[in-house]
Amino acid sequence: MTAYAHEFEVAAAPLHMSKVAVGCASIAALGKRQQLRTVGGEVPLVTRFMPKRASEMVGGSIYWIVKHQLVARQRIIGFAERDEDKKTIVRLDPQLVAVRPFPKRAHQGWRYLAAADAPPDLGAAGEAETLPSELMRRLMALALI
Repeated sequence: MTAYAHEFEVAAAPLHMSKVAVGCASIAALGKRQQLRTVGGEVPLVTRFMPKRASEMVGGSIYWIVKHQLVARQRIIGFAERDEDKKTIVRLDPQLVAVRPFPKRAHQGWRYLAAADAPPDLGAAGEAETLPSELMRRLMALALI
């Protein structure tokens, strides 16, 4: 009988980030903004500094905060540095994916978001028919959902 040794590299769940969609009152407004910013099949998001954990974030997502809720996400393709001022460009997939609305306070800049704390995509397996976002927000505020 032959024995085989297998080595498996256990990939940790990717790290995500959250960011306020400043000036966007809805997912639709965010979608329009991202569509206008799309260049070469990706959406560049400029930020001041390179995240210290950037390598863990490639393949993760940026979760957008609209009206104090995480409402959508975009996959992080990678990071780059802008030549003229050395600011960081977070390269995002242009597809905006709606997630189950989840309360999140507004904050400046971006914050890390662990995979375990990220809300599921809407329409994911087992996800029930969704309520209108305003109704969902009110029910969540009352701790009913």
